[in-house]
Amino acid sequence: MIRERVADNVYVFTSELYAQVNAGAVVGPDFSVVIDTLAYPEETREIRDFVEDRLGSPIRYVINTHHHADHSLGNWWFKGAVFIGHREARALMDGRGRESLERARQTSRELRDVELVLPDVVFDGGELNLRVGKRTLQLLPLPGHSPDGIGVLVLEDRVLFSGDAMMPLPHVVSGDLEVLTTSLKRIPRLKLENVIQGHGEVILRGEIQNAVRSNLNYIACVRREATRASRRRDPGAYLASVTIEECGKSRILLGGLAEDLHRRNLTGVYRTLYGEA
Repeated sequence: MIRERVADNVYVFTSELYAQVNAGAVVGPDFSVVIDTLAYPEETREIRDFVEDRLGSPIRYVINTHHHADHSLGNWWFKGAVFIGHREARALMDGRGRESLERARQTSRELRDVELVLPDVVFDGGELNLRVGKRTLQLLPLPGHSPDGIGVLVLEDRVLFSGDAMMPLPHVVSGDLEVLTTSLKRIPRLKLENVIQGHGEVILRGEIQNAVRSNLNYIACVRREATRASRRRDPGAYLASVTIEECGKSRILLGGLAEDLHRRNLTGVYRTLYGEA
């Protein structure tokens, strides 16, 4: 796992085992808050041990930016913490999350003893603030990648943990194009110093506008190509011919997973707009 400090007592932890997924921690004098957890126990335990043992700050709260397992499965390793998320995240974890964990248990010995931990505190409208020492964490809705997506803004440092609303390559298979577009357009207006994406590298202040524009252009390209496919006799063959580079992204993103996600985006958007091919 890669650890990076992005502001005083604000840390990012990037998985080296799965898709460069990110988690974070805001460390206070009396307690700390963890933002998202990682899928593999060894990396999640490393976060816990760094914050509690090395920095000497007990973890009191864990915030889940959305329900997907790579951001919430590690909840199990923070016994005694209070878990916070969107109301819909709790419902989705309780349904799809249990099904996903059961499938994962069958193929991963590491996950056989893991239990699902749902949010204790939920909200579904407006914003929620949480104080950590002299810092304010503002939880705000950022849906689109999933209906339960939220971001965590460290107000004093202007650092945003965006969840999967912001990724090197947008993933919209189970999301909503229009809603995600609205969330992306909101990010530059927050006047940020850093964006911690759900996956991938930290985005610095001077790069935020271009990164958001690149994602908006990609979403527009996927929608446009799905529309073109709907006019062809063989939509599937047409979609298969649309390369990720034609939509302005690189296939090496996310440790090489980008090409597969691009294919899923094309077919997923096509199904949403026009039904099964």
